[in-house]
Amino acid sequence: MLPATTPAATPGGPDAPGRAASSNRDEAALLARVVAREKRAFEELYRIYLPRLSRFIERTVRQTHLVGEIVNDTMLVVWRRAGTFHGGSKVSTWIFAIAYRTALKSLSRGERFADEEPEEGSTQESWPERDLMQAQDRRIVEEALLLLTPPQRAVIELTYFQEYSCREVAEIVACPVDTVKTRLFYARRRLQTLLSARKGDLR
Repeated sequence: MLPATTPAATPGGPDAPGRAASSNRDEAALLARVVAREKRAFEELYRIYLPRLSRFIERTVRQTHLVGEIVNDTMLVVWRRAGTFHGGSKVSTWIFAIAYRTALKSLSRGERFADEEPEEGSTQESWPERDLMQAQDRRIVEEALLLLTPPQRAVIELTYFQEYSCREVAEIVACPVDTVKTRLFYARRRLQTLLSARKGDLR
């Protein structure tokens, strides 16, 4: 049931549509720069959407531990498919649609694997995290880690092997929490590519 105050909510005054249109234009401009593979533009878009997507996904899936993974997976799709956005909707609508589909897929994966891997924590690690924690051949993982940049390798090591929170990692490496999350995003994406290549070479 919606709160009693919801029907009475105002649209934000006469200037609200203008502000929304301006915001959409700004985000569309950022997205166009993402198409050109400008990392700075992507990082700005990431920072804009991180709190909004986190709140939306947490309320959708009701599983706090999945939120970060789903946000990163959503923004990975945005990075890869930015060129498919043609302005038929608002940028926010496009991104939230991706987030919704990604959240549902994450939930369905959890249900499918629940009976196969019942131990706590074993069903929620997404690839490449699962490979980082459970890889039979650690040499492959170590070689892949060596090909990351030192800042990326630091956040992977502190987060996945030393089990620090993002806020603690930010304190250790002396940078904002958002920077840690951005580095994790790029490190996870690169690790996925490197691990896939390594495994393909061994087949």
